Amino acid sequence: MVSAQGFSNIMDSNSYSGGQGLDPDSESLIASRDRVLGPAYRLFYERPVHLVRGQGTRLFDAQDTPYLDAYNNVASVGHCHPRVVAAVTRQLGLLNTHTRYLHDGIVGYSQRLLQTMPDEVDQVMYACTGSEANDLALRVAHMATGATGVIITSDAYHGNTEAVTAISPSIGGATSVGAHVRTVPAPDAYRWGEETASRFLAAVEDAITDLRAAGYGCSALIVDTIFSSDGIHPDPTVLAPAVAAVRRAGGVFIADEVQPGFGRTGDGMWGFTRHGVTPDLVTMGKPMANGLPVAAMAARSEVLSAFARGVPYFNTFGGNPVSMAAAGAVLDVIEDEGLIDNAARVGEALRTELAALAADNPTIGEVRGAGLYIGVEVVDDAGVADRARAHTIVNAMREKRVLISVCGRDGNVLKIRPPLVFSSSDVDWFCSAFAAVLVG
Repeated sequence: MVSAQGFSNIMDSNSYSGGQGLDPDSESLIASRDRVLGPAYRLFYERPVHLVRGQGTRLFDAQDTPYLDAYNNVASVGHCHPRVVAAVTRQLGLLNTHTRYLHDGIVGYSQRLLQTMPDEVDQVMYACTGSEANDLALRVAHMATGATGVIITSDAYHGNTEAVTAISPSIGGATSVGAHVRTVPAPDAYRWGEETASRFLAAVEDAITDLRAAGYGCSALIVDTIFSSDGIHPDPTVLAPAVAAVRRAGGVFIADEVQPGFGRTGDGMWGFTRHGVTPDLVTMGKPMANGLPVAAMAARSEVLSAFARGVPYFNTFGGNPVSMAAAGAVLDVIEDEGLIDNAARVGEALRTELAALAADNPTIGEVRGAGLYIGVEVVDDAGVADRARAHTIVNAMREKRVLISVCGRDGNVLKIRPPLVFSSSDVDWFCSAFAAVLVG
């Protein structure tokens, strides 16, 4: 159950709230889960889905009913991809230990990963989650700049450690933005139009001024480069001027690539590439090893230097041989199966079909995105964000066995983010279900 006081935009806009008359087995499992896990955890959908296996873009419930996964960027190259399974199984049968021993896996993977980055980004450090990677990036930024002030977007999500919860307003509930943090509105081209880049820049400049006046200085601007939690805003013109302003103020730019990275936007491996900027720090996590816990922070060595020379960093499981094997297999699959091109091609086809369906439906204000990261703005008859209608659509899609969610300040943007192996037949299934829901 979710109280109004504990409402979290990112967690509760599409969460189970009880009282839905589920089957006895589901009710029993939910009761056991609540008892052992406590009230902080959430479940998706008015009728939660009990999943037992996955394959490619399909998930299967306890009755072996197939669902189309149009949400999951954790299993980025598809659920249970055989090459990832084989790599993990092989390495698990040989060795799994920490990074204070020599091992080829972490070195070889790091070389491959850095080859996908701009030349200036030349070193990498490992953790287990994107939260840890962003926490590390904040520490590095502080030591590189001597400042503590951080600029974020107004509904950002960067993780759940204490430090990154303070820069994650979309978590909501009992948490709050830190005193050293300033928020700026997301670059909402749907509402701002041609003024988007200039308005975003002005907001960042105001935040810099305010942080300086408060004595925090400007340490970093950190953004998810598709602005996913803010509602998926793909405008590629907005970041470069803002990053330049932050650097003039002595700060660094942290590109949070946990969601847009590893080819999802279809314009290369990283979301920041679309914006024509080279970050000082790059963080990544969930899709990196197709669901195994591994994350990383890549950095310009001159930005990392103060931290690296002053702090003996160690993460027991970060960069372990099994996770490195999985991560290497993910790179193999992305390259060998042409998944970046697939994201661009299939993503464009999906957006085109969705736009055609939305053309005569006043409840859809806009279809937007890049590659296989798509947002559908749900509005009322007056063009105002409609959280309730978006919630209804998400749950109606679930009943048609298509899994999506919502995002954005008002919880009204349908979040469509399928595995990178999404196909033309998956587009057909998705759009058939969506068309039926819109007229239902």
